[in-house]
Amino acid sequence: MAMEVLIVEDDDAMAGALAAGVATAGHRTRRVARGADALLAHRDFEVILLDLGLPDMDGLDVLRKLRQITDCPILILTARDDERSVVLGLRSGADDYLVKPVKLVELLARIEAVTRRAGRRTGTVPDTIVLGDLDIDLGRRIASRDGNVLPLTATEFELLALLARHAGSVVTREQILDALWGDAFLASSRSLDVHLTGLRAKLQMPGFIINVRGVGYRVEADQA
Repeated sequence: MAMEVLIVEDDDAMAGALAAGVATAGHRTRRVARGADALLAHRDFEVILLDLGLPDMDGLDVLRKLRQITDCPILILTARDDERSVVLGLRSGADDYLVKPVKLVELLARIEAVTRRAGRRTGTVPDTIVLGDLDIDLGRRIASRDGNVLPLTATEFELLALLARHAGSVVTREQILDALWGDAFLASSRSLDVHLTGLRAKLQMPGFIINVRGVGYRVEADQA
């Protein structure tokens, strides 16, 4: 199956070779040269090839930030004999690594392996989420309580759906900002606070959305 692969590499020759290699398996690629661009572009891709030597940010910092906001498989690219970076990268959330110069057969095999593992982690997304008397219809983008449709704005609905999909788990502020505004590291996140306040007022479910101080928010899977 063809996949969208993001190549984060500042060296033109290396990026070209990676893109050509990935294309031989029928996958589509996009190349960015900076870590900041990877943090903005990652949502459109199913696999990320991340060079750790980037001009604007340390590659390990980019990896850690990506892991705050996405479960997308990430393969790090390292220089030969750079064992320290490999260990740090794997501990920081990389799925696997490749040593430069990258061999085509190994590249394609690693991509297939990490995406296969990711597929096993991913369950089927329901069309409707029910939490107590709250029904969230993801297809029609309607939320209702006891059959009464709630007058949510588009952003309020997206926020509710995101929290509900992860009911029982914490959703970080970074994950919310990335999903709703496309930038997990906005200097100001006041918009999130405003929409969250509006959502809580319309739900009229005290204690439903729980603040996890310094991290994010959680709704309980068994909330009535």
